[in-house]
Amino acid sequence: MSETELIKVPQHLAIIMDGNGRWAESKNLPRLEGHRLGSESVEKVVEACSEWGIKELTLYAFSQENWQRPTEEVASLMDLLKIFLAKKRQKLLKNKISLKAIGRLELLPESVLRELTQTIEATRHGDRMILTLALSYGSRQEIIDTANQGIRHAMSLNDPAWRFDEKTFDEWLYTEGRTAPDLLIRTSGERRISNFLLWQLAYAELYFTETLWPDFDEKELKKALLEYQSRERRFGKTPEQIQKGQSS
Repeated sequence: MSETELIKVPQHLAIIMDGNGRWAESKNLPRLEGHRLGSESVEKVVEACSEWGIKELTLYAFSQENWQRPTEEVASLMDLLKIFLAKKRQKLLKNKISLKAIGRLELLPESVLRELTQTIEATRHGDRMILTLALSYGSRQEIIDTANQGIRHAMSLNDPAWRFDEKTFDEWLYTEGRTAPDLLIRTSGERRISNFLLWQLAYAELYFTETLWPDFDEKELKKALLEYQSRERRFGKTPEQIQKGQSS
């Protein structure tokens, strides 16, 4: 096998796209320019993932905490998101990519939510890859929302003994029981999960790179995927059990 040959890719890749602001500051440019270049990296990565057989890609696009940023920056980010959704809708359709979104979407500006809803609806039959944008998203909030949903369900049944099992809880999360990420990539040198998919990432492989998001391209993605395929995922089993399972 060549050192640059991809023979095993994650079925579900999650990415924390970090470093747009620092990229811009390092070049004495406005932060918005970093976000604009970051949106171009999104397009490159989406296309590469689709070509290389990744079935799900989840991008941490805007966290619940990001609402605390300066008002002008938030407004610019929302404008960029609206433009991205409108301009890339036909490309997503052509490439058979289904768009989904998770988070407290009701907090998005009405114009952004309208573009998002239209793109989700237009691409719903895409069967090549699922692209999920985490918007106004926080994993602790997701878990709290799911727990509260369970409380309301128990009250509606008038059954105080009703309990979640792991499968039901997973199905009631924003991600609605879709496959868990196999690999998480975080750019910019930070080494933390930052309230992203805390439940879903329980068994994911983690990959951290110093590369800032606007510089993250197909080459950088391939480096991460090559590192992933060199790892042995055991899920609590011994190496001998894994080997035996592969040979049977």
